[in-house]
Amino acid sequence: MKSMLLAGHRLQIDCKPETRSSAENRLLHALIGEIARQKEWAGAKRDLECWKRLLVSAWCRTRGESVEILPALDGHGIDIVPARTSKLTKSECADLITYVQAWAADNGVVTLDHETGELVGAE
Repeated sequence: MKSMLLAGHRLQIDCKPETRSSAENRLLHALIGEIARQKEWAGAKRDLECWKRLLVSAWCRTRGESVEILPALDGHGIDIVPARTSKLTKSECADLITYVQAWAADNGVVTLDHETGELVGAE
């Protein structure tokens, strides 16, 4: 920045909360992957992306945030458009991870505690 300013360039600085880390992203996806591997929803196995949308949408509603439900672009059905996890702050991502862990525990999903290496939810 110093060299650009000395060269006469004008700069704009934006200050905003730090977004989620790659480690948090990996943890979130690992948790969702375990849910997808172990659970069915509406009578069928769902992939990680579907579970991610379901969990993020439910988490948004617990925070009083709206989730958009829009007519499908092709005119067949509806699509849910939840918050994008890539835009979450570190605090929001930590809250989402806690929500997913609680949902998993409440619904009999066995996960790995990434700090202790122990199984969580095992009988």
